[in-house]
Amino acid sequence: MRVPAPGLPTRVTIHEVGPRDGLQNEKAVVPTEVKAEFVHRLADAGLTTVEATSLVRPEWVPQLADAERLYPLLGDLTGVELPVLVPNERGLDRALALGVRRIAVFGSVTESFARRNLNRTVDESLAMFAPVVARARAEGIAVRGYLSMCFGDPWEGPVPIAGVVSVAQRLYAMGCDQLSLGDTIGVATPGQVHALLTEINEAGVPTAALAVHFHDTYGQALANTLAALEHGVTTVDASAGGLGGCPYAKSATGNLATEDLVWMLQGLGIETGVDLGRLAATSVWLARQLGRPSPSRTVRALNPPEPEPAPEPED
Repeated sequence: MRVPAPGLPTRVTIHEVGPRDGLQNEKAVVPTEVKAEFVHRLADAGLTTVEATSLVRPEWVPQLADAERLYPLLGDLTGVELPVLVPNERGLDRALALGVRRIAVFGSVTESFARRNLNRTVDESLAMFAPVVARARAEGIAVRGYLSMCFGDPWEGPVPIAGVVSVAQRLYAMGCDQLSLGDTIGVATPGQVHALLTEINEAGVPTAALAVHFHDTYGQALANTLAALEHGVTTVDASAGGLGGCPYAKSATGNLATEDLVWMLQGLGIETGVDLGRLAATSVWLARQLGRPSPSRTVRALNPPEPEPAPEPED
């Protein structure tokens, strides 16, 4: 049943991260053709932004080493944005060669994670991103900036808001069109979400430039998303079937499941353009490819297992 709540957006854009963030730390390498079909199925379900892959060095994320083979297989998709993650200028060179029109850079707001993920300090990583963003913008390419560990860090504990705001300001001033605020280990609660968004706004970054990216470690991803919607955020990251985590942060469990998000948004009367049935069927299909059931609660609810046959009566 659709029962709108006051003060919420009428439409939300879902930034689907399943093919990149969802698959990146799968131990068994998923065939390129399966990845391509996954992206096509997501697009067929109505998702208009699907983060396709990452142009990192193959030894860093072996699952995504096939980016140059995958991206051309998506060339028949129209009306769908297919951003890719790039770590540095070499990654941007590869993106330009593929004809990519939207990229993302992935930064950290904490020193511990910056060291583990990029082998650099926060300042050094931002310095590395600056020429990437400048060159991309000069080429007419949109740039998203990911901010990881916005609420908590497994090595440093709770993250001060001031540190998040500082990195957000710098990425926005650098030229990032959109900033995705990541709760990488899933420890945020709604009050923290409201507080962080308010202080980022007060520092000069408008809500229209913000997206949110929640993990469901403590079951708070939907509650935190609702808090962001109440603040006016209209772009939400999610991963089909709830796949994903982070290969460099072992306590980072699955992303917010796209199906769970769509179920809530539909109930609130918020438009997404996504066909929930097709999306859930896609996650069931992918789960079969991966050899395990989908962790999404909505996928499981819409596709319950067949009941066991009743035993034959004994004579």
